[in-house]
Amino acid sequence: MEPGYLVGYARVSTEDQSLDLQIDALTRAGVLPDNMHVEKISGASKHRPALEFAIKDLREGDTLVVWRLDRLARSMRQLYATLDQIIAKGASFRSLSENFDINQAMGRLYLAVAGAFAEFERELISERTRAGIAAVRARREGSSWGPKVYMTPDRIKRVGELLNGGMSGPAVARKMQISTASVYAHWKQSGHGRFVRKRKSASKPVKE
Repeated sequence: MEPGYLVGYARVSTEDQSLDLQIDALTRAGVLPDNMHVEKISGASKHRPALEFAIKDLREGDTLVVWRLDRLARSMRQLYATLDQIIAKGASFRSLSENFDINQAMGRLYLAVAGAFAEFERELISERTRAGIAAVRARREGSSWGPKVYMTPDRIKRVGELLNGGMSGPAVARKMQISTASVYAHWKQSGHGRFVRKRKSASKPVKE
């Protein structure tokens, strides 16, 4: 196979991240500016336009070069699917950080091992995140995310007593140190009673 061009691909996940480190590494590896494909998009995205264009741009003998393996894929399934596309073009793949080339037997072995460890690491991070959320929820005694609810049954009953005793909603809220919306919402849903508003009697005309 005739040696072809080096086609570079660089990616970051968010707009505020910089591509400079990857572009500099690819340039030092021999990738020319015209063969550099970059984008700012999550690796989990099903469609990555710059990567799709880079693979489409490959010719037989070319090599797709990335700074690090996780720039190309975030799972083994995604990795092998992408490699299948590259190989189908008669091209090769190289990762600079892991220092391997898929054309070599050791490179293919290292690719499988490195990809498996990368996926394992992401699963561990995901598990730690879920465990952290569960711990926070447990500390909040099973309450949902958001401000803690301070309305106990006794406090709800007290709110009802104050409301039906003639105190206004805002006054009850200040006294109980809760929001006015909580005063009405919790009392309405409590089942302790019904909020009775005192109506002002309409003034009657004085008979002469």
